[in-house]
Amino acid sequence: MLERILQLPVFLIFIMIALLAMYIPAIHALSQEAFHVARSFFYSATLGLMLCALIGVALSGRPSHSNALEHLLALFAVFAVLPVILAVPFYEALRTTSFVNAYFEMVSSITTTGATLFPDHTRLPDSLHLWRGMVAWFGGLLMWIAAAAILAPLNLGGFEVTTSAEPGQGGLRRFDMRAASPGQRLIRAAKLFFPIYAGLTATLWFCLILSGDTPLQSLMHAMATLSTSGISGSGGIEESTNAVAAEFLIFVFLLFALSRLTFSTDTITGKTRGLHEDAEFRIGIILVLGVPFLLFMRHWLGAFEVNEEDNIWLGLKALWGGMFTVLSFLTTTGFVSSEWSGAQDWSGLATPGLILMGLALMGGGVATTAGGVKLLRVFTLYLNGLREMQKLIHPSSVSGKGAGNRRIRRQGAYTAWIFFMLFAMSLAVVTLALTGFGASFADALIMSVAALSTTGPLLDVAAPEQILLTELSTGAKLCFAAATVLGRLETLAIIALLTPDLWRR
Repeated sequence: MLERILQLPVFLIFIMIALLAMYIPAIHALSQEAFHVARSFFYSATLGLMLCALIGVALSGRPSHSNALEHLLALFAVFAVLPVILAVPFYEALRTTSFVNAYFEMVSSITTTGATLFPDHTRLPDSLHLWRGMVAWFGGLLMWIAAAAILAPLNLGGFEVTTSAEPGQGGLRRFDMRAASPGQRLIRAAKLFFPIYAGLTATLWFCLILSGDTPLQSLMHAMATLSTSGISGSGGIEESTNAVAAEFLIFVFLLFALSRLTFSTDTITGKTRGLHEDAEFRIGIILVLGVPFLLFMRHWLGAFEVNEEDNIWLGLKALWGGMFTVLSFLTTTGFVSSEWSGAQDWSGLATPGLILMGLALMGGGVATTAGGVKLLRVFTLYLNGLREMQKLIHPSSVSGKGAGNRRIRRQGAYTAWIFFMLFAMSLAVVTLALTGFGASFADALIMSVAALSTTGPLLDVAAPEQILLTELSTGAKLCFAAATVLGRLETLAIIALLTPDLWRR
């Protein structure tokens, strides 16, 4: 039975998994005696599974000749089409919003963007908050799996700049992933990464409960941390019972979004000895320590007055608030520390939105749940710039990559520069499109950065005043949703979908 199901089209399997997941918020709503919400999820899941069963019977017996490009198309459909199905129970349960808003909410969740049309979290029942968090969690898991099974064979998603763009080393070596079919890659990658992803989430959930949060709030924040979606059902991490303890726990688990090597060895080269030699992780740590330190030192470098200027404890809390918020936005999660306002007062920066936007644009590690340009591409461009300056001084010199940079391809800087230019063009096009739908230029620019970097909470902190997506027109909402899909899959993957080899089939 299971073998027959696995022979179905990949997109249909994703739909069935999503429908099965609807029973979880249905049970949760039933336990809270929210019967209408429970019925909405239960009926949607049951009717959807019946329809999938009929489609599966109709497709049974047909040979499957899927390749990596067709699986990439299925991945695109998951982010663009599957939210239509995910939005049905959300729309039916809430009853006070349009279907376009429900679709927007699901696209924002599954792409791990975390932007919401419901800034007042009390408007949504707890079961709908749980559904948003679950959709984002599954979206993050899908990116872990798709990185090894779909993006790596096509040299996309950051693998185009690595020397190890074929997972099959480390934990996946015994499966001979390079010789496996695309379907086998998906199954084997899911078997490898699902226990790790679920285990880390469960561990953080348990630790957050011990810190004093409620079970639902802890689960929401745990799922938001591992998926880097920043989705919270209580208004943010700063609303936790013991905010500093919760922030410390989340800080530790956010490190998994800085580099793939924190949880897998499928992109490590034979001569790379470990995480301490990984360029992505080192750059991330430098930023997490360096940016807050500069903000901390600005307290004395700038000529301004702050109450309790000589209070060392106040300075340490401001330093922690800066470190947590910097890591959160660097990994495109978007949680804000409860001490962030103190960090702003300490540094004298009233609106440090530009710094947070820059961090979000950099993003986290390749093949993680983080969005943005990715740290490895930034490091590759840095090495290329450094080499060009060396050639200005010594035109005839010959330079190698060095033992610590063997993860980067020979043409890595070229492909990284192409991606960066495509990203800049996408940013310009999306900004112009949003201004065409009536948004101001400043708001459109922030929304474009938030969408393409999949960092929805930027809308709350990057602008002097909070940007309310509810005030946008329907066209602007759909444009923002399309930009989140583009930011999640990246421009090179969208271009790959236009290859004639895919459509000739």
